This record gives sequence, structure tokens and C-alpha cells, in this order.
Amino acid sequence: MFSISGARFGANEQVRIASTKINGIGPKKAIQLCSQLGISGTRKIKELTKYQIDQMEEMIGQDHIVHWELKRKERADIERLISISCYRGIRHKCRLPLRGQRTHTNARTCRKQIRK
Repeated sequence: MFSISGARFGANEQVRIASTKINGIGPKKAIQLCSQLGISGTRKIKELTKYQIDQMEEMIGQDHIVHWELKRKERADIERLISISCYRGIRHKCRLPLRGQRTHTNARTCRKQIRK
């Protein structure tokens, strides 16, 4: 098992597929990351050297908002919506769907949480 930026990877995974497991990095950013580092995306994680893994971690830390930083930013955005009492903030507070979805017959799990 390898760990980069808080995500764990299997040894036999391709670099570009494994890097998408890092929160905040999708397929497009994974391909960009591989090309910037000069690593083939189809290469396996176990074939990378320690230097390449360190380089990858450093590049992710500099250029991308990932893992706990991303979660903290999302939570701060939700808190801001709740504090200004906008429609989306009220819906977040009540744990209801935000974007106009139907709640009469759907969203049962959301509505169950409110009743308890």
C-alpha cells in the first residue's frame, strides 16, 4: 500500500487512475499531473521511484486544493449560506434537497432524518 496526500493506493494501479482517488483531483487533473511530472499515466504505482512519489506530493501540494483543505472550504461555504439565511442555507439547515428537487414522494432519507 502506498499513500500520497492522505489517499491510499494499491501497488498495481495505474498512476493516472490511482491519483483520481485523491479528493479534489479528477481524471483531467490526473492526466495534467502525469504530463507535468513526465510520468506515463499507464505506469504502475509500484514502478515509481521514491523521488517521483515525493515530486508528485510536492506538485499536488502546490497546485491543487485537496483533501482536508477542500472539505474545510466546502464546510465554510455552507456555513456562509446558513449565516446569511438564503434559500440554499435554509434548505441545508433543514437537511432538505437544495436544487428544486421534488420532496413529496422522493428524498425520503432526507425527510426521515428530520423527524427523528
